[in-house]
Amino acid sequence: MTHGHTTGTGTSPEPAGPYGTPYAGDATGTPGAPYPGDAHGTPGGPYPGDAHGTPGGPYPGSAHGTPGAPHVLPQQRATEPAPDPSAAPTAPGKPGRDRYLDLLRSVALVRVVVYHLFGWAWLTVLFPSMGVMFALAGSLMARSLKRPATSVIRSRVRRLLPPLWAFAAVVLTLLFASGWDPAKDPGQGVWGLVKLVNYLVPIGAPPYPWDAGALGPFESSWATQAAGPLWYLRAYLWFVLASPLLLRLFRRAPWPTLLAPLGLTAIVGTGLVTIPGETGNAVTDFAVYGSCWVLGFAHQEGMLKQVPRYLSVSCASLVMAFGLWWASNHPAADGWNLNDIPLAQATWSFGFVVILLQYSPSWRELPGRLAKWDRLVTLSNNRAVTIYLWHNLLIMLTVPLVDLLYRIPFMQSERGVEALSSTYTLWMFAFVWPLIGLAVLAVGWVEDLAAKRKPRLWPNGAKRSAGRRSGTGAARRG
Repeated sequence: MTHGHTTGTGTSPEPAGPYGTPYAGDATGTPGAPYPGDAHGTPGGPYPGDAHGTPGGPYPGSAHGTPGAPHVLPQQRATEPAPDPSAAPTAPGKPGRDRYLDLLRSVALVRVVVYHLFGWAWLTVLFPSMGVMFALAGSLMARSLKRPATSVIRSRVRRLLPPLWAFAAVVLTLLFASGWDPAKDPGQGVWGLVKLVNYLVPIGAPPYPWDAGALGPFESSWATQAAGPLWYLRAYLWFVLASPLLLRLFRRAPWPTLLAPLGLTAIVGTGLVTIPGETGNAVTDFAVYGSCWVLGFAHQEGMLKQVPRYLSVSCASLVMAFGLWWASNHPAADGWNLNDIPLAQATWSFGFVVILLQYSPSWRELPGRLAKWDRLVTLSNNRAVTIYLWHNLLIMLTVPLVDLLYRIPFMQSERGVEALSSTYTLWMFAFVWPLIGLAVLAVGWVEDLAAKRKPRLWPNGAKRSAGRRSGTGAARRG
């Protein structure tokens, strides 16, 4: 899959679209992560697909003039804390945020950014972010479907679309400013214009040029990198629309519903049956992450807790072992990159999520040393969609910023240039987080509007935490 595709220092080219399709504009073109501000918070994903930059040297045409390959991005794709006894009572029956699930979502988002920046294939094994994000979204969806399905779907779609529209407005403006005409894309014609609707509602793959030409600080493949994460929004929307039926099937026949997507992946994700174009990519994504989504149902419905832990962990380990065995015998172009090995991704992610959810401690507050990360976890969950959508573009923006370092007087020596070039990607890593912070400030509030909340610039829970500490202190003084 291209979902996870790296950004900076991968060793070999990756396809531009999921599973190697160079043009992402077919009929069927979305954090899995639940949306920030939901009962569990949300993104994305997760999520990905494109080309690895070739290691060595800064961005071509940089101020210092050192030759080097462009840094190309690959594509892929708060339960409230327990109230203090002395505090005012909360509304009866209102569920709180599960901080363990919030932490998993934050880790998944960081892993996606790091993967797209460094291109380390082993990260897909270390922590399968997309599977985790879809499982968390599935759990939230099952919880929400205690309400009428129509209103739940409408709420999910409403939370999804405005952040996408803000992102699409910027990307399409840049594309049209570069002279792109979707009607002139090979084999598209008027259909290319029709497919622009996928930038508004991600049912299919949005069109974009493989080579958009250099634009300001961006190299020619910037459109491919920018549109890469949109596959996740498409998959998320498909799962949301299918969830009422999937949940009904799960309650009637839990095990067949849980395992069926793995069987489907063995058919469409191994070449046994080939579905061409973006339709095939969409079906494969649905199959690969379907079992993770349904695992979210199992977690929410309490099914996992009914299975003895030793049994579920043992079976999950066997499934994961099969995934690694399959990957070892069907390696991707850059080795054990599970994003490009659908059956290995499906089985490894499935087993990994089973273990994570089986040991789920359901924290109301982050414990011990993790507590110092509370505000960042809260912020990333409240802005998961923004972080996921914008991080690829922001990674590309780090290149001209790092290039400016070559102009510093003491960096003009041969040793200085060599030192900076050898740590180029680390500097990109350092710059991308402030840029993500700026994106949160600039457009993150759109997620609040989508959720019908008052817009907030930096929703890290600081006021809530301060209020909780103040209430606790007052109780102690009294």
